[in-house]
Amino acid sequence: MEQPAFTNSVKPGGERIKMPMSQNEIEDLKYAKDLLENPGLAARITDALGTAIDKGFEILPAKWSEVVQQATKESLRKALEFAVITMDDRPRASSWNFLHKILAATSGAVGGAFGLPALTVELPISTIIMLRSIADIARSEGEKIKMLESKLACLEVFALGGKSHGDDATETGYFVVRAAFAREVSEAVKYIAKKGFADGGAPAISRFITTIASRFGVNVSEKIAAQAVPIIGAAGGALINTIFIDHFQDMARGHFIVRRLERVYGTDEVQRQYEEL
Repeated sequence: MEQPAFTNSVKPGGERIKMPMSQNEIEDLKYAKDLLENPGLAARITDALGTAIDKGFEILPAKWSEVVQQATKESLRKALEFAVITMDDRPRASSWNFLHKILAATSGAVGGAFGLPALTVELPISTIIMLRSIADIARSEGEKIKMLESKLACLEVFALGGKSHGDDATETGYFVVRAAFAREVSEAVKYIAKKGFADGGAPAISRFITTIASRFGVNVSEKIAAQAVPIIGAAGGALINTIFIDHFQDMARGHFIVRRLERVYGTDEVQRQYEEL
């Protein structure tokens, strides 16, 4: 039988009591885990296209990985700057997901039509569109987007659902991934809070971006490989980008459900309950 999670509260006399996690909250946590631990982007693309994306990897030019790595880091840098400068509190309901998918699909159509050369233009646009969608989801789960920690939590979503080089099966669980870049997030928060984003190349910011990019780049590589298949074209690029944003919307929903519960029950208790589900 599942053990309920508990949160501490205080009676008027000062005595501490424990309140159990509600059944609805347990169901929310189950839903979050299903989203966060589900098959990755490559599997989704393969299912949609009916063909493995390995063919795309074979077609790409010799130095394509360097192009992807640089484009990924630059896209995240622009997204971080955008988040720090412009993101603020808006209505709580995440009612813009469909519009964001349309915008991402349009951007993907450009990438599908022009291939790898369009990556440096298309990826930053897609990344910022996805960031806005992620922020809407975060707000709907109670995040205060004006807070720097919440803004960086939105960027963390890009590290979910993809493996970095050298990962094994024990290094890809949701809480393991979060723990892996917790230090970089903390350092980035401190630096930006003190000095702002004027120096986008500061070591604390660069480490944060590099850590996120090591995982986000895996998903970007899979996206580009799929778009490289000759039959894809603009229509296929739009489809792939729709899958791309849908994947990160799912990661965002799961991530911010967990963070919502952590604000009530604490990280340790939520992690224990998550792992026992």
